[in-house]
Amino acid sequence: MTTLPDRRLLLVHAHPDDESIGTGSTMAHYAAAGAHVTLVTCTLGEEGEIHVPELAGLAAAEADQLGGYRIGELAAACAALGVTDHRFLGGAGRYRDSGMMGLATNDHPRAFWRADLDEAAGLLLEVIREVRPQVMVTYDPNGFYGHPDHIQAHRVAMRAHELALAEGIAPAKVYWTAMPRSVLEAGMNAFTESADNPFAGIGSADELPFGTPDPEIAARIDATDQHAAKEAAMRAHATQIPANSWLYAIAGNFGAEFMGVEYFTLAAGAKGPGSGPYGWEDDLFAGLATDGPDRSPVAAAGVR
Repeated sequence: MTTLPDRRLLLVHAHPDDESIGTGSTMAHYAAAGAHVTLVTCTLGEEGEIHVPELAGLAAAEADQLGGYRIGELAAACAALGVTDHRFLGGAGRYRDSGMMGLATNDHPRAFWRADLDEAAGLLLEVIREVRPQVMVTYDPNGFYGHPDHIQAHRVAMRAHELALAEGIAPAKVYWTAMPRSVLEAGMNAFTESADNPFAGIGSADELPFGTPDPEIAARIDATDQHAAKEAAMRAHATQIPANSWLYAIAGNFGAEFMGVEYFTLAAGAKGPGSGPYGWEDDLFAGLATDGPDRSPVAAAGVR
């Protein structure tokens, strides 16, 4: 038994690399500030594309060893972010990457998309019991962009929150990852004339499966001092993110602003004090008392 830091953050992601792309700077920010950051990844990402030619044989249709390889990539990414508590839901390989929506891989017996909701949520509840996070982060009901595993991660996280509420141990706040419509439109405009335009062929932000109206955003985490850590974590996922990815091209143009600022909507709990025209929080723990009698011993957490 040990006493964990007063501030404890739990993130629930679908595949290795999702944590770095979507919340890497936030994770690095809180880890550097002394908070306990727990990452739960729901699958090994077995169905991912492979952008390293010499590793093509790891693919699901070949040796089907990509998932095992990505365990190492995730470990390297977490090290870059300063996160030491990273686990796979139910243990590595309990649930398999379901692939994109509508593919035959959705029906694999171990596909996360097919997982029994209460069973999977119960496994996440065990983590909540151990770590007692005050804040949990996951995806919105559409999984941010519609991937079945992202949608299922949302369902599992929210069901685990319900179960934790019944036990009186639920995180006080639950956030969903988000992209403000204004930021999305600014990015589209900035890349209009670029040869590497990731929005090519898209005429309006309304055509994209993500983009949240600015008034619905609850928190803007400025972790620009951690943008290098986020980029290093992304580069650790070399099989999934090519070295010449448009993500790095955007980073080259916008630097720390692109890599270091992340946004969230608030799905459960009370919004804390914020600033600006919409009162965006600058701290996911805003409004929470995290330095009082909350310092009860909880089980030590480590890599699982």
